[in-house]
Amino acid sequence: MPNESKSDELKQDELVKIDYKPPKKDWMDTPVHFRHGTYIYPAKAKNLTYLGLPNPREWSPADEDWKLPDNWKDIILNGMKERLDKYRSFKVFMDICVRCGACADKCHFFIGGGDPKNMPVLRAELIRSVYKGNFTAAGKILGRLNGARGLTKDVIKEWFYYFYQCTECRRCSVFCPYGIDTAEITMMGRELLTLLGCNVNWVIEPVANCYRTGNHLGIQPHALKDMFEMLLDDIQDRTGVKIEPTFNRKGAEILFVTPSADYFADPGIYTCMGYLMLFHELGLDYTWSTYASEGGNFGLFTSHEMIKRLNAKIYAEAKRLGVKWIIGGECGHMWRVMHQYMDTMNGPADFLEEPVSPITGTRFENAKSTKMVHITEFTADLIKNNKLKLDPGRNDKLRITFHDSCNPARAMGILEEPRYIIKNVCNNFFEMPENTIREQTFCCAGGAGLGTDEMMEIRMRGGMPRANAVKHVHDKHGVNRLTCMCAIDRATLSTLMEYWVPDVKVTGIHELVANALVMKGEKERVVDIRGEALKEKKGEDNVR
Repeated sequence: MPNESKSDELKQDELVKIDYKPPKKDWMDTPVHFRHGTYIYPAKAKNLTYLGLPNPREWSPADEDWKLPDNWKDIILNGMKERLDKYRSFKVFMDICVRCGACADKCHFFIGGGDPKNMPVLRAELIRSVYKGNFTAAGKILGRLNGARGLTKDVIKEWFYYFYQCTECRRCSVFCPYGIDTAEITMMGRELLTLLGCNVNWVIEPVANCYRTGNHLGIQPHALKDMFEMLLDDIQDRTGVKIEPTFNRKGAEILFVTPSADYFADPGIYTCMGYLMLFHELGLDYTWSTYASEGGNFGLFTSHEMIKRLNAKIYAEAKRLGVKWIIGGECGHMWRVMHQYMDTMNGPADFLEEPVSPITGTRFENAKSTKMVHITEFTADLIKNNKLKLDPGRNDKLRITFHDSCNPARAMGILEEPRYIIKNVCNNFFEMPENTIREQTFCCAGGAGLGTDEMMEIRMRGGMPRANAVKHVHDKHGVNRLTCMCAIDRATLSTLMEYWVPDVKVTGIHELVANALVMKGEKERVVDIRGEALKEKKGEDNVR
């Protein structure tokens, strides 16, 4: 494969030809090569300036001169010391790794690309070697013999290249006998790079948009409401039911927050239509917010401080509107933030009430602290208590498999609720192989700010393990629909399927609920929520 081939020119048989021969030189002596399709464009100066982040300038990773501050080395070492003192986990992870290699073959980017520096153990070593060389006595005395090295500009370039080839999915941590969370090491690496203004635009622009408009896409309140009007028109056209949600309504019992991708583009919009139909059918006393119009949190890919700042808007709006509790939609990183960071960063949310379903009376004790319930928990509870009239036959043309989204599944343990819903709204469900689902689920390879087109080769390589598992159930069971509970997954898996398994489309869970939901006053349903015929034409094979 020529080094300068563009990712959109690579065919499947070319991309799978991986050269697993180790580099001729030691890893410390192998510089990175910035090649089209393997790196992300840097953050634009205007976005760094808007956020008050350091060193805004125009530059390119392919340039020799990255325009770093004169004291860049002091900035990094001081930043590392501050984080070693502040986060005990960071220091522990730097010290306890024994290089056993249990994680080495677990990263989708290493499996799909073969680059040794994408083995989690070696990716962590990119920082650990600098830590040893500057913060440990053995490293200072023994140097390279102890795995230590100095901090150079080539090291900074290496960090940028590889820490933005990690989706922070945490699959490697499942297999680590010491419990090292390499995703946290990636987060520290990105925080340190951000101190030099070395971030990527695919992360920083959504963060800047969140500051201006409350969502990643920069959608203004009036435009957001116009988008909903189009979705509501489609629902009425396909079901005959008119739905009238409220926005910014004070005194509602529940605030609903979901990722902006759910109301912006295909296929997320169909999941959003499912939310609207479900809540209407229940007569739920809820409201949307045009300020907290984003559930996602790209702070997770920037810095811990940014996580806190972006998460705060949801609770600020809940307090302003006077709601009792919050329901959150199908999102990935929103739920990792809520589950693992909310309490220590923004909580406790003691001005809200412990969530209790107004339909079933179920008390969601797991949300006692955050006061926020995942939509799949809420809907699974409704189904278990027979509160929904469902016709799973409406999804019969679909043969479903389920992708456990990394953050709500591996980080939160939401494993059974989505499956329970799917099995009640669909008749044809097939699991992928055991070592590719649940806690061991493979990543979409486009999360953590990597889901951009200029990164396409790495995305397709990294997504190959997930696509391979989908292809298995496609070939064995005729699966034609991949379901997931994350907005980033719905976007990035669609591209992945188009490349590797083109007969399979991607959907959210509540799109399937929308199809199966029998609503009061609905007309005869002849099309699904996408406007496609519920049943295949006679004689037409619906499984390819």
